[in-house]
Amino acid sequence: MPHTMRALVAAEVGEPADVLRLESRPVPEPGAGQALIRVTATPIHASDLHVLRGRYGFFPVFPTVGGHMECVGHVEALGPETEGLEIGERVVAVAVPAVPGPPVIGTWQEYLVADAHRLLPVPDDLSDSSACQLAVNPLTALLLVTRELDVQPGEWLLQTAAGSTVGRLVIQLARHLGIPTINVVRRRSAVDEIKALGGDEVICTEDEDLARRVAEIAGPDGVRKATDCVAGPVGAQVSQALSPGGEVVVYGALSTHRQTDPAALTIPLQARSLIYEAKTVRGFWLNRWFGSASPPEVLRALSEVCTLVADGVLTIPPGRPFPLDGFAEAVAFAEEPAHGAKPLFVFDGART
Repeated sequence: MPHTMRALVAAEVGEPADVLRLESRPVPEPGAGQALIRVTATPIHASDLHVLRGRYGFFPVFPTVGGHMECVGHVEALGPETEGLEIGERVVAVAVPAVPGPPVIGTWQEYLVADAHRLLPVPDDLSDSSACQLAVNPLTALLLVTRELDVQPGEWLLQTAAGSTVGRLVIQLARHLGIPTINVVRRRSAVDEIKALGGDEVICTEDEDLARRVAEIAGPDGVRKATDCVAGPVGAQVSQALSPGGEVVVYGALSTHRQTDPAALTIPLQARSLIYEAKTVRGFWLNRWFGSASPPEVLRALSEVCTLVADGVLTIPPGRPFPLDGFAEAVAFAEEPAHGAKPLFVFDGART
């Protein structure tokens, strides 16, 4: 095992392209209940970049290694009193910081130390490209549908951003569970693609009224369950489309993706509708779920996701690999609108 490793580090808050630097650092040693992981692949999420900009829901201590989400790799060493893992075992490391909770080490480096309860063994036939993306988007889709909203078979589920990664996974999961979906997209060109994926109904906000179309599809009372990843006026329209007593879980704000003014990060809700129809609008953030869920609960949910992916119920599109020293190109690719494949940092031995 080498004594030093490469790590992609941000010295201060700022634009990722400006503050990221490739550094040489000592390979860390695992403590009690921990394992040393040799990383083989780790994704670049939009949220990873927002963390470096200081525009996310938690603020790491700088300098910080980038990538505060997930990775896949092999167990290289075990700390004292670490049970349930074996040297050489292939695992997903969940690096999503719990809120509230202690800081978690970034994944954009060749080796990292992780607590054993944050590690999930993965099947050999699952590619590194899929495995390194298990712990954020597929888990979010599973939690939204089955835990946060507890949508039942035959019950309509309305979702915005249906063409996003989570939106596509929600469609696949809902189809598997017998849940019909109403899917909202921005562009008419996306309608056929969403239907081909299994979306039952598609509403295009480019030329359709969201609330009116929901009433036509689900009836004049609307739907009882909805997820929103757009916020802004679209999020408000979703709340209008809810039936009395309905609920929408907001887990993103794509309409304000580049917005830096907190006053603009809004959903203009109609108070009369909320009050007189007793509707609920609430948020979901994966970091807070990790802060409240017990380690066994976390591992159960991750194991469920892993099984769904291994069985082909959920499909994770192949990522686009980049070497760590190609980080400037990788970040630029991640910043492109509608860039398609998820950019991944890959290391020696990756199975992509």
